[in-house]
Amino acid sequence: MTEQPAERRTVTDLRIEPVEPDAENALRDWRHVHNLIVPPAAMSLDEVRERSGRNRLENAYLGDVLVGCSTVRPPEDGVVTVIARVLPEFRRRGYGVALYENGLTRARALGAGAIETVVLAANTDGVRFAEARGFVETERYVLDGETDLWITLRLA
Repeated sequence: MTEQPAERRTVTDLRIEPVEPDAENALRDWRHVHNLIVPPAAMSLDEVRERSGRNRLENAYLGDVLVGCSTVRPPEDGVVTVIARVLPEFRRRGYGVALYENGLTRARALGAGAIETVVLAANTDGVRFAEARGFVETERYVLDGETDLWITLRLA
């Protein structure tokens, strides 16, 4: 069977898989997307492995082609954080929506009283994506010793 070119694939071809702490290839894939989209918060493989034990990390694929990743952080004071990341060459095709909706489903199953997301302010595509889905900015901040601006948005 021959693969369809990525530009002809549909969101129904998207496969979202959990990242387990012992799955080296999946950890590397998640790290690749994360570090490309949020370079100021670049993580080592060990940091990703540790994070996969605390949060729900998932990768999205079209066939064997990595498209994006997501993070769902467990509730803290009733708030669940959902973050969807899509590689630039795959944006505006519905893959981010699929990752985001998958994360929302998980957040609701965790009993979320509220849902937030965090976006690097320089990622204007990410900010627009969140706002288009009803997220409203609640905070702007710079981490101690850093210069990059981050935005926390809450689903209205």
